[in-house]
Amino acid sequence: MIDLVWWEIGVLVVAGFAAGLVNVMAGGGSIITVPIMMFLGVPGPVANGTNRITIVAHNAAAIATYLKHGVPHAKLCFTLTLVSIPPAVIGAYLSTMLNNEQFEWMLAGVMIAVLLLMQGQGSGSNGSESPAEPQNIVTGHLLMAVAGFWGGFIQIGMGFIVLPIMHRVMGLSLVDTNILKVFIIFVYTLLTVAVFATTSEVLWLIGLIAALGNIVGGYAGAKLTLSHGDKLIRHFLTGAIIAMVIKLIFF
Repeated sequence: MIDLVWWEIGVLVVAGFAAGLVNVMAGGGSIITVPIMMFLGVPGPVANGTNRITIVAHNAAAIATYLKHGVPHAKLCFTLTLVSIPPAVIGAYLSTMLNNEQFEWMLAGVMIAVLLLMQGQGSGSNGSESPAEPQNIVTGHLLMAVAGFWGGFIQIGMGFIVLPIMHRVMGLSLVDTNILKVFIIFVYTLLTVAVFATTSEVLWLIGLIAALGNIVGGYAGAKLTLSHGDKLIRHFLTGAIIAMVIKLIFF
């Protein structure tokens, strides 16, 4: 167990808020919380599992907001969630086998990849227009199964994987995509928390403290998703990723 002083608690709450906000609006919020936990002395693999508590928290807050507006493509949301669960559980189990050094190098590589993905995707428009029916159903479900494995394994950058699947491949609007993304990630993450708790280690207190900020950030992100784009958030994440990659590789 890691003893926290007052300023470390504050850092966790602020990081949780920022992560909840960007995760709901675009993706990549775990790029903030996992490194912060590691800076506070949490080993990388343990931070990977503990971070899932924050993911459950901000997605739950976002779901509470979205339910008031209705869930678009509810049947599609259900089936995409189902196909993501088995690979997510497998990915979570395999990630518990990584040691700290392996995790840090992998994290650096993932963050560089996420940075490239962010630059490759325009800020887009969060408009509500979308085809009457989703397209490429089979391909979309196969890709979501692959994405589920990644979500269980390390989670970081999951938003930048899921958004192209549902928006570009399946033809859903960015607003609908963000809403469905929240439901899918919430469900499989609940199960991955159980995997980490039973096979590795989860620091519940640290996760719950960060989750306090995540809940507020998730609520705010859901509100902004319905009315604003994510250009500012992408700039913020770019700076955070570059700083963390430098730290992981050179320090």
